[in-house]
Amino acid sequence: MLILDDAERARLRICTAESCTGGLLAALFTDIPGSSTVFERGFVTYSNRSKEEILGIAGDVLADYGAVSEPVARMMAEGALEASRANIAVAITGVAGPGGGTRMKPVGTVHVACARENRAVVHEMIQVGEIGRSEVRMAAVESALGLIQVQMR
Repeated sequence: MLILDDAERARLRICTAESCTGGLLAALFTDIPGSSTVFERGFVTYSNRSKEEILGIAGDVLADYGAVSEPVARMMAEGALEASRANIAVAITGVAGPGGGTRMKPVGTVHVACARENRAVVHEMIQVGEIGRSEVRMAAVESALGLIQVQMR
């Protein structure tokens, strides 16, 4: 995978903080032999409590904005960076469906954020609609890979 090659050349280590993808991005990285030179660790923080305990997301932020939000995605990325020895952390939170959506956050809404040491966090919201749980999750992974590339430039 080109991202891992680029990260290795730049001597960067990557970690993930995943909610709706449940470790899918980490699994994608670790499917590649030798990825341990770049992939530092992955956090699967599916519940709000795990987001609080592992990534340091304040309970009032979760209550005010909800887990599927830009502020939470950004804080997940920052928290993962702080809780690891990585240089880049990417976070994914969303509504994969088929249920769980609301009028304000319908199924297919995903927030992805990527943090890099000494740089501003980048964020992207995608709304892919009710295309199926697996498809929403794969779209989220694609978005995350794109943001990692942005942070590696």
